[in-house]
Amino acid sequence: MHEEARELDEDDALRADVYRLLARLLREPPDTELLGWLANLQVEDDTSPLAVSWRGLSEASRGSRPETLARAHFRHLVGVIQGDVTPYASWYRNGELMDQALVALRHDLKALGIERNEPTREPEDHLAALCEAMALLIESGSRAEARFFMTHIAPWASTCLTDLAGVESDFYSGVGRLGRAFIDREEALLAREAAHEPVRLVEP
Repeated sequence: MHEEARELDEDDALRADVYRLLARLLREPPDTELLGWLANLQVEDDTSPLAVSWRGLSEASRGSRPETLARAHFRHLVGVIQGDVTPYASWYRNGELMDQALVALRHDLKALGIERNEPTREPEDHLAALCEAMALLIESGSRAEARFFMTHIAPWASTCLTDLAGVESDFYSGVGRLGRAFIDREEALLAREAAHEPVRLVEP
């Protein structure tokens, strides 16, 4: 990225961490270490949607095994042709893969100095890649953070994650609920900021 990393406050560091966790869980099944970490999470005892979803995912982790989740991840998010959920912006926004949403996203990523990781096979509009981009923008203190979210994530990610919350696997249903609660909170946080954002990103 063009902007240098800065020291984050606690809230922004946590936001970046959640984006990276969601990216990891959407891109690949969790290993034993990550499952153990999730199973032992200490979650605040409140009734907010985010806290409830953290507790649900933690509980689902305690009864899950990596090999079972590897099969579930393939079934729900990959598939032989496509999984139960197709986590791409172009699919949710335009009804086709590799469409206008991806073109606009590539333009904005280039302008922001965010480069594609060559070994990564999926297009840049995969929700995992967008979560990783948000983590980078937060960590760099980019002024484009809010506008990027409202342009490329807010219009479709909650619907995608709601679909994931409806799958049969308790663990991946929990990932969907956590992602939806987090993205909804992010939208509430960033919508007003984006309205005053001077950096213009191209909408698909």
